Amino acid sequence: MERIPILRMGTCLLVTIQVDMQDRTAMALQDDLASRIETTGAKGVLIDISALEIVDSFIGRMLASISGIARVLDANTVVVGMQPAVAITLVELGLSLEGVRTALNVEKGMALLTKSAKEQDSDSDL
Repeated sequence: MERIPILRMGTCLLVTIQVDMQDRTAMALQDDLASRIETTGAKGVLIDISALEIVDSFIGRMLASISGIARVLDANTVVVGMQPAVAITLVELGLSLEGVRTALNVEKGMALLTKSAKEQDSDSDL
């Protein structure tokens, strides 16, 4: 089974999915990300799905689940690079991806995570 690399960039973790996501790969990614968030104290997770041409309902639910787990571990998640066909498929499947923030590309996603981290820091100062 292939593992998806998780890279650390400052206080964020970057995941670039370059392979077709199988169910086992998605579940392993969920576990790996939870462990990495906990060990690194990451405040943000950016998941780049620009290479994915097909997302089924299981993978869509896994993205929502990963975002929920990250939120419980005090990290924000942004999914970037979603192709129009993938977005259409998710809507047709009735998956709204509650709690999953999206951005068009990695640059905009990182800006969103940076802004969220700054807002969290200013809230904690109160």
